[in-house]
Amino acid sequence: MPLRVRLTLWYGSALAMVLITFSVVLYVITARNLRDDVDESLKETAATAVRSLEERGFLPLLDEEDLLSQFPELARIDKFFQIFSPSGTITIRSPNIKRHEVPLSQKALETAFLGQSLFETTKYPNEPQLRLISVPITYRGSLLYIVQVGTSMESIEDTLRRFLILLIVAVPIALAVSLAAGWFLAGRALRPVDAITLAAQRIAGGDLSQRLTMQTASDEIGRLAGTFNNMIGRLEASFRQIRQFTSDASHELRTPLTVMKGETELVLRRPRPLEDYHTVLESNLEEIDRMTRIVDELLFLSRADMGAVKMELLPVSLETLVEDIHRQATLLGQDRTIAVVLGAMMPARVQGDELRLRELLLNLVENAVKYSNPKGTVTISLMTDGQQAIVSVTDQGIGIAPDDQHKIFNRFFRTDEARAHTKKGTGLGLAICSWIAETHKGRISVQSELGRGSTFTVTLPLAPHPA
Repeated sequence: MPLRVRLTLWYGSALAMVLITFSVVLYVITARNLRDDVDESLKETAATAVRSLEERGFLPLLDEEDLLSQFPELARIDKFFQIFSPSGTITIRSPNIKRHEVPLSQKALETAFLGQSLFETTKYPNEPQLRLISVPITYRGSLLYIVQVGTSMESIEDTLRRFLILLIVAVPIALAVSLAAGWFLAGRALRPVDAITLAAQRIAGGDLSQRLTMQTASDEIGRLAGTFNNMIGRLEASFRQIRQFTSDASHELRTPLTVMKGETELVLRRPRPLEDYHTVLESNLEEIDRMTRIVDELLFLSRADMGAVKMELLPVSLETLVEDIHRQATLLGQDRTIAVVLGAMMPARVQGDELRLRELLLNLVENAVKYSNPKGTVTISLMTDGQQAIVSVTDQGIGIAPDDQHKIFNRFFRTDEARAHTKKGTGLGLAICSWIAETHKGRISVQSELGRGSTFTVTLPLAPHPA
């Protein structure tokens, strides 16, 4: 069953229950109020009659003609009265009473002897109900008469009957109008869901550029649409990265394979001296080492993406770590007459994996040496700022163009200047550095000027002091 139909049925069922309950309660309250009004009117009329009888001196004897001439209230059109003796026999009754006799009930007689009034309801076949009140009249402590005032409930029953017909007609009409409005509102509310469904179908067909163009709202549908657009945006970026990654990985692996194939084919075209074979094998081994490094780094990044790389969280002295890396980097710079020096050094302790932090900083220093100009200088410094440790690696190398600075941490990205400067490199080192920094709740950034050098800065949170 479509959701729109279910929503309409649920809404209609709930509304029908509310309308029926409201109608029943309203009918009961109206009927009770009308009957209470009748009882109050009968009570006031009976009290007036008793008071008039007492004030005009008709007690203890009653004369019907004098009573009706001097007390016209007892002959009101909408009510009738009867006066009974203590034995229950009728003494006087109004001329407007119906053709049926209305005898005094035993209960009313017993209640009158107790000095109390009593309301009763009686009914004759095929006639409206009669509502009665019996009020005792006492004289010198004895029951003298019983005044009974009554009225027909025909007008009340007619009113309630018309009101019931009105409810029976109005409730279905109101329910039908409400269902139509509910159907319309459900369709309007679910329209964005249809848009989401259509967009999802187009996306399933491979079009990741689809977005929901509905107006932004803060309700559930608006948040769903915003979440959907964000999800598709991330999926599109992920697929774009996967395609770029596949293309870059293929390119990086194809280059050494092409070199190996070309050199091998060339040396096999005709017999050559043993030295030529040795040279080709050395070149192939170098390319194999490069491909092995690419595969190892790809495997590391893949395991990192899946959360399969375990990281130790132990106190690490960054000052000692930087000094060790400085000693290693000094040897790396000797071949290219590049000086690796220590800048400002401050003691700093962080919480993390010493092996991964060493890999991070060593990779940055190796890149600084690799892309520095001959006789240049690479400076390593360690500072603290508040609750952060800041490691900076500065070189005087080829630099990075402003448009490329936000791309260098992408996998396999290498600038044209970097490729021209050295063929070694996989384009994965800085991606690994970025992951290590983020895993340690830190960040890595770069400031560079093309042709004048670069400064890579790693910011890590300091370890809390032991208690």
